[in-house]
Amino acid sequence: MVQRMNVKPTVLKLGGSVITDKKKPLTPDLQAIERLADEISRAKVSSLILVHGGGSFGHPVAERHDIAGGYVDPSQILGFSETHLAMTLLNSWVMEALISHNIPAVEVHPSSCAITKAGRIVKMELKPLKKMLKMGFVPVLYGDAVLDSEKGFAILSGDQLVSSLAIKLGADRIIMGADVDGLYTADPKTDSSAQLIDHITLEELKSLKHKIEGSKATDVTGGMLGKMLEVKLAIEHEIQTVIVNATKSRRVYKALKGKKVIGTIIEKGEAVE
Repeated sequence: MVQRMNVKPTVLKLGGSVITDKKKPLTPDLQAIERLADEISRAKVSSLILVHGGGSFGHPVAERHDIAGGYVDPSQILGFSETHLAMTLLNSWVMEALISHNIPAVEVHPSSCAITKAGRIVKMELKPLKKMLKMGFVPVLYGDAVLDSEKGFAILSGDQLVSSLAIKLGADRIIMGADVDGLYTADPKTDSSAQLIDHITLEELKSLKHKIEGSKATDVTGGMLGKMLEVKLAIEHEIQTVIVNATKSRRVYKALKGKKVIGTIIEKGEAVE
């Protein structure tokens, strides 16, 4: 068969808080998943990698068994399996919606292709992903419980996956679909004076770091602060990152199409004096 020309992929992250009800364990937001699948389908991105978070599926189970802390007790072995199962259940809802909208999505389980050391990716088999992209498939990955060479096992966040894949697969851009409009001067959920930042450089982001707080909901991967620390690595490789509110209709669609959209653009550059 004729393979597609090499096109720099777009990496899209759908946050767990967007596609699940984080207040109710193991509860998908089917309406949101369906809407987002439709927006992705209509955007017709030529090369796309999708990563989604765990929300009310992975996080509560992982926290209950302290998977992020590594192996300390034999009872955690079953907890690891339960965490992975929870994520595959959520992933099945996402996959069904994508395929029903004629998106050639193929799930890729991080626990089967990635190894971490102290929670950081040290080895990941990328050949199947590269082949999928060349043939026109949309690889779908997610935050997962993975084996760790130092701790026995660990939680590999979707945000770390996004940054790593974007760098290693030469992505053109990253779109982070969150449950807020973008990056703010303070937490918009608790501070009414918080102002949306529509554009920020890496240097400015570093100076803002102390103002970004972790998510109040159960999140074993660090909330917004964790997202910014992870995506910083990709921005250092000149990969533009856009944060948009994926709970709002058409925001993800506009971002995928490269249209002007409410959100925050983060890119490498000198700080504005």
